[in-house]
Amino acid sequence: MADNLRALFQLDPQVCFLNHGSYGACPLAVFETYQGWQARLERQPVAFMNPRHLATLFADVGAALGGALGADPDDLVAVTNATAGLNIVARSLPLAPGDEILTTDHEYAALDKTWAFVARRTGAVIRTVTVPLPLTSVEAFTEALVAAITPRTKVLFLSHITSPTALLFPIERAIAAARARGIWTVVDGAHAPGQIPLNLNALGADFYAGNCHKWMMAPKGSAFLFARPEMQGLLEPALISHGWTEEGTTPGPFGGSAFQDAFQFQGTRDHAAFLSIPAALEFARVQGWQGVADRCRIMAQETAERLRGLIGLPALSSPEFCAPQMVSVRLPDGTANLRDAFLDRYGIEIPFPIWRGQSHLRLSVQGYNVQAEMDQLHAAVAVELRPGGWLAPPPDGPLRQALASRGSPLSAPTATTKARATMPHRAWCCGTSPRWLRLGWRWDL
Repeated sequence: MADNLRALFQLDPQVCFLNHGSYGACPLAVFETYQGWQARLERQPVAFMNPRHLATLFADVGAALGGALGADPDDLVAVTNATAGLNIVARSLPLAPGDEILTTDHEYAALDKTWAFVARRTGAVIRTVTVPLPLTSVEAFTEALVAAITPRTKVLFLSHITSPTALLFPIERAIAAARARGIWTVVDGAHAPGQIPLNLNALGADFYAGNCHKWMMAPKGSAFLFARPEMQGLLEPALISHGWTEEGTTPGPFGGSAFQDAFQFQGTRDHAAFLSIPAALEFARVQGWQGVADRCRIMAQETAERLRGLIGLPALSSPEFCAPQMVSVRLPDGTANLRDAFLDRYGIEIPFPIWRGQSHLRLSVQGYNVQAEMDQLHAAVAVELRPGGWLAPPPDGPLRQALASRGSPLSAPTATTKARATMPHRAWCCGTSPRWLRLGWRWDL
């Protein structure tokens, strides 16, 4: 494992990047592999795009990815992102008026819209379960879902790791209960691959979509859709091209399963991101990423505990139900979305999702992050929690006097403070730490 993992990525050195969960970050070595695939395509486009050649490349990726996911390669197809894969499923299922789609109140907003679109088109009904919080037991989670199942329930849709709340849902028993009742089970695994161990065959979900560009560290545009063999015939490609056949029999026209050929041969497209997945898996292996991830998990949980100590609000779950490298911390009532403010004022890139009308801070910790960045976030939150509002300067007293004696930008009058909040952070921030942190100012809070 390299001593300085940050040097293996392409991130802006002037940004304290604590938002791996949104789009991931691709290591330079993997990115170069990605560009290499693009160069190969441009060198001889006709030979590269030959379906037989692509089928061989897809098979190699499927073998590597299937091994990482605990899935048969024939049950996996390439998609650009998890949302695209889940749209295929949602828009393919033969729902009728009055059929019920059962889901939770923690789902990703884009997929809430997907199911709303499907419900409007089909006449199906969405039923949302309120997950009991704090989440502390498998039984409470499972019972809440099973209790909401009715004879009209046709779909159970769950996140494996939730986006706004960063919870690791214990979905196994709920999936088994739904399947025993003949209910289609659909899982949003956007944040799971590369962050938690997966065995999709053992999990038993009918459909599972996941991103490879997030925690697996592949390039953007690399994701997969998994479907159990007996469910693959339900799925309809949005694009019908040479890979589709009316009979839908396996092998398909290009040697893969009917499922794979129909979804992976849909005209001219750049497959470089998907073809780079084995390079991302190899990068993680060479760097000993399990040990890296263990270090990140400890940093994430310890930082979240420190932040909750400042804020005074409880955790959303017990530790075993929190995503290993991503944690969401509740903020005081009335807090606005401070993403831009934190980037401009402190050089910290971190999201502030709104969930149930309340703002949260969602921290992601990846291998390129270090403890000093956790301290930087803690100090920024400590300052912004002071009386007078999140974007107000510190109050009068010994703290303000100490800041003023050192020329702190945070000791300026309110008008100046507001003006500074609109400035690019590079105007006053160098390296990965804002000026007030680099010069050794600290607050024992």
